[in-house]
Amino acid sequence: MNYTVESLAAEQAALELDNFDYDFAWRLGAAMRNLAAERRAPVAITVSHGSDLVFATILPGGTIDNLEWTARKRAVAHRFHRSSLSMRLEAEAAGFDFNRRYRLSEADFAASGGGVPLIERNGTLVGAAGVSGLADVDDHGLIVEALRILLKRTDAS
Repeated sequence: MNYTVESLAAEQAALELDNFDYDFAWRLGAAMRNLAAERRAPVAITVSHGSDLVFATILPGGTIDNLEWTARKRAVAHRFHRSSLSMRLEAEAAGFDFNRRYRLSEADFAASGGGVPLIERNGTLVGAAGVSGLADVDDHGLIVEALRILLKRTDAS
């Protein structure tokens, strides 16, 4: 898929949650894991509720480094209430270094696809999901696909 900052904003609006709790966080993580396992994707997957890590797994071929990347991508989604892919695309389009511009440690924040904020319909940020191990657009896509499955929403929603 050819993502833009605008298409990612529309996608995020279409994936707002009616409610969010630890059970939903776990089901989201499990849905991502099932998709990744079917594809034999070597990824790490995490889902947080606020700052509480509710789901974490590493599939065969994934590494502890991938797990750390999920935390860095989730940190971007949590701080900016936007996907880490959207933040990367914005930085590239405007020609600035993301971490330098926002004075954020590269050890803690990564503007690379695979971090998605979890936002309720009332606009409240309630958590974030992270995937690492594939190309960053594919990491992002895995999260979105699992959300669409759980929310029973299509691209047209």
